[in-house]
Amino acid sequence: MTDPGDGDTGVATDGGYEVTGWEPRTHLDRFAVLVYGGIVRSAHWAVILLALATFTAQLGLVVYGISVRPTLGILTVASILPALVIVGAIWRTNPTGRDPLGPLAVTFLLSVLFASFAAVANSALRSVIAAALPSTPLFPVALVVFFFLVVGPVEETVKWLAVRIYAYNGSQFDAVIDGAVYGAVAGLGFATIENALYITQAVIQAGSVSTSASLAGAVDTATARSFVGPGHVLYSAIAGYYLGLAKFSDDHWGPIVVKGLLLAAVIHATYNTIATLVDFGAAPFVGGSIGFIAFVFAFEGVVGYVLYRKLSKYNRHYRAGATHANG
Repeated sequence: MTDPGDGDTGVATDGGYEVTGWEPRTHLDRFAVLVYGGIVRSAHWAVILLALATFTAQLGLVVYGISVRPTLGILTVASILPALVIVGAIWRTNPTGRDPLGPLAVTFLLSVLFASFAAVANSALRSVIAAALPSTPLFPVALVVFFFLVVGPVEETVKWLAVRIYAYNGSQFDAVIDGAVYGAVAGLGFATIENALYITQAVIQAGSVSTSASLAGAVDTATARSFVGPGHVLYSAIAGYYLGLAKFSDDHWGPIVVKGLLLAAVIHATYNTIATLVDFGAAPFVGGSIGFIAFVFAFEGVVGYVLYRKLSKYNRHYRAGATHANG
């Protein structure tokens, strides 16, 4: 016996129009399509304009610092070089062809803009969580909750949004692995503005932008931030990969995207929790700086290896399919 619902997702026929299917036929239908397209485009621009407005204050701080002391710009660039190397490695692993620089640049800039959303959310919610949850130095519940419910999810979502709002919709996003590439670039954009802000704030907190003491503080901050940038790239590359997987899956778009964001957010929050709460200088025969560097290499090395395995598996699958098609 045939299920009356069979074929409901097919193309509407004369008898099925607005019964089991729909397609734009009348002037009203076409007007509805036009209005919907306008709403979608307006929503995209509204998000961008809102990000631009909230980003202006941050940009002003960075521009001021760099204009007074151009060395800060050099330190910012130097602080993202390790992250840039990882982005380049992911970009080169794409077996479907090199992604064009235009959409990559737009993704980078959108992530720089959207980072302001994360800054606002982190600042607003940290005090709320601290007031709502009891904490002690030995058991900092509020800080752990803040990392897992705010920092990880918010920062990974805004980086994901930088990919979803533009590159995802373009013809150049034509393979699953493109999600990892654009996700990595979004992570680089986020790390760039975040590092610039931390370096500039370190100088301002020193009391004067022009003193040698402030420059020393900026160098120390840039060095520390250089170990953080690769994490941003790796985490958002994972979320981006799942976004690419969702785009080319026949079903379950939402759950696939959520899985990618959850993985990225949990890994991100785990790193923040360990890096903040663990006293690396307490380890025997290891100084605090060496212990922290060893932790970063170990943690991000494991995350990078997991991502590498996933991308390698995709590459083998892609090349096998290409060989089968040609042979």
